[in-house]
Amino acid sequence: MSNFEIRNLLAKLLDEIQKSELDADTRNMVRDLDSDIHELLGSNDADVETASVLNRAKEFEANFETEHPTAVRILSEVIEALSRMGI
Repeated sequence: MSNFEIRNLLAKLLDEIQKSELDADTRNMVRDLDSDIHELLGSNDADVETASVLNRAKEFEANFETEHPTAVRILSEVIEALSRMGI
């Protein structure tokens, strides 16, 4: 999956989050994760904390699973794509 496709998935995720009834802190954490993933996609620096970003994405996935199935599906696609890219 290309960076462009991952960015499109992230945009869909943010749209889905906007529709959901989430508290402000959770929305901010999702936005921070989105920003960090965009930074990873644009970085040639191996020092970027890729494991940390991927772990946070997986934590969100687990937390959203029952209440936000559409967001989880999109986030799962992002995680899978990042993993295939070696991130």
